[in-house]
Amino acid sequence: MEANAHNVLIIGKKAPYFKEKAVIERTIVPKFSLADYLGKYIVFFFYPLDFTFVCPTELHAFQEKLPEFEKRGAQVVACSVDSCFSHLAWANIPKEKGGISGITYPIVADINKTIARSYGVLKEDEGVAYRGLFLIDKAGIVQHQVVNELSLGRSVDEALRMVDALAFHEQHGEVCPANWKSGSKGMVPTAKGLADYFARR
Repeated sequence: MEANAHNVLIIGKKAPYFKEKAVIERTIVPKFSLADYLGKYIVFFFYPLDFTFVCPTELHAFQEKLPEFEKRGAQVVACSVDSCFSHLAWANIPKEKGGISGITYPIVADINKTIARSYGVLKEDEGVAYRGLFLIDKAGIVQHQVVNELSLGRSVDEALRMVDALAFHEQHGEVCPANWKSGSKGMVPTAKGLADYFARR
């Protein structure tokens, strides 16, 4: 088995802190931190490398749904092990040529690989991050994490669903059963609540 931090679970823990360079709308921000977004939900996702193939499809997919995240009070943030200059160069290449021109959310530069390692998603043998995604609540606590192998792109709709589920739970105190989606009823976490849930189906 590969020796790395790949199996680290940080659910229920404070999101690891960092202050690093990031690119936001073709501008390099020297000291970017997730702490700047306390009070909002944060969808923080890692991708392996700039100038690759599955990665731009994911970045653009998140951009296309950005208004939906914003409506929910959620901030999308991306991160890879590339430098801020690599991010900036990629951001100047049109989508049609494999670039990420038009991406407006922050892209963090984890060139020292300390962020990926602290989130448990660094693939040590290749020096890149797995496709990790973390949903962080308004207090900075990690409520959801999922990690994909490099070849498997993620579902942005699923990330939105998890934001909805977290907001529903916080608002109503009920839990979200399998395949729950916005507009569905939740479930009281008791034996009676479970029986009532199955009775409604």
